[in-house]
Amino acid sequence: MNIAVFSTKSYDKEYFEKYNIDNLHTFTYFEDYLNSKTTNLTLGGFDAVCVFVNDKLDNEAITKLAANGIKLIALRCAGFNNVDLQSAADNNIKVVRVPAYSPEAVAEQAVALIMTLNRKTHKAYNRIREGNFSLDKLIGFNLHNKTVGVIGTGRIGQAFSKIMLGFGCKVLAYDLYENMELIEEGVKYVTFDELIDTSDIISLHCPLTPETHYLINKETISKMKKGVMIINTSRGGLVNSSEAIDGLKNKQIGFLGIDVYEQEENLFYNDLSENIIQDELILRLISFPNVLITSHQGFLTNEALDEIAKTTIENISNFEKNIETKNEVSINN
Repeated sequence: MNIAVFSTKSYDKEYFEKYNIDNLHTFTYFEDYLNSKTTNLTLGGFDAVCVFVNDKLDNEAITKLAANGIKLIALRCAGFNNVDLQSAADNNIKVVRVPAYSPEAVAEQAVALIMTLNRKTHKAYNRIREGNFSLDKLIGFNLHNKTVGVIGTGRIGQAFSKIMLGFGCKVLAYDLYENMELIEEGVKYVTFDELIDTSDIISLHCPLTPETHYLINKETISKMKKGVMIINTSRGGLVNSSEAIDGLKNKQIGFLGIDVYEQEENLFYNDLSENIIQDELILRLISFPNVLITSHQGFLTNEALDEIAKTTIENISNFEKNIETKNEVSINN
């Protein structure tokens, strides 16, 4: 099959070529995001598009893709909130994804944000490089015995919960579906309100849906412990950035660590060091000493990239051979 790959970075090409054994498929790589304005790039005999988290496949884009002969949308990520599934069904385009490339990779990124914010290793690193060996304002806290609230206990949330248990934390969880394995290991499922009311650290691992959009907002922040640490490695739209800034200003939020951002498609994965950034919210967030932002890199490990490439190619091959796959997503999922 001929596949147009969008939002391509060097590592995407490296890993896709590594697992495209015997050149079973033909990949053409575009650095552009796929949206309604760039669908013209799929003219020329492509059968499928391969997209990532910041590509926007709304009804207009999908209608244009269908007119160009596209029959498959292959997501190389777990989330599919950026795809209009109803439009895909109406245009007879199948959608497949990579549901679990490496839960540990994202879970460990969340832990890295926690540890860095807490022990301020990023600040210590910069100080030492400048010959400043002072310990002033580098005081952290023990994770041991702290209460960690985990919102969403799918594979990533499960992996994160186990790590926190290993630190000796009390782990509370909220999910529509309880994980019996986690319960047996000591995780306690509670209501959403109890979780945000009692947790020292809250980590988000749920999908972005209409119900979870702006889950972290002025009202929910006000119910949290003063000085709470909030970590988001899931989807940017879970956090209302403007209201999180208010929470930081009044010190209701003590720490904020995010690997995702609600308007990240205009920023992340690009070198903007010589540009004037126009996003006032991200500039305000960057200005806080107790905020740590990474550029949606939770997935960026060798193991995860291996699994993403292998599963995506397998999904495409199964579609070509008309083999049903559990990785297909539709409006009925």
